[in-house]
Amino acid sequence: MDNQQPLQTEQNIMPQPPNIISTKDHLYMTDMLSWNLLAMKKAYHWAEECTDPEVKQAIQKSGDMHQRHYERLLSHLKPQAMSTQQMTNMPQQQQ
Repeated sequence: MDNQQPLQTEQNIMPQPPNIISTKDHLYMTDMLSWNLLAMKKAYHWAEECTDPEVKQAIQKSGDMHQRHYERLLSHLKPQAMSTQQMTNMPQQQQ
C-alpha cells in the first residue's frame, strides 16, 4: 500500500472576481471578449443567411450563448462599487 494522497478533482472557484486583476488576466479577458463578440456576430450573420429553420434556430442559440458570455465577462470588468455621486466628484483629467 502506498501513502499517496488521492488526486484532488475539485477546483477552487472564486465566488466573485477580485477587485484588481493582473495584466496577464486583463489581456486574457480582452481576448475572451473579442472571441465571444466575433463568434456572436458571425453566428447572427449566418443565422440570417440560413433557410432551414432548425439550423437557423441552432445557430441563433449559439449566438445567444456567446452574447451571454460576452456580457458576463464585461460585467466583471465594470466598476461596481463606484456610485454616480462618486464618479461625479472625481477630478477631470487635463488634456
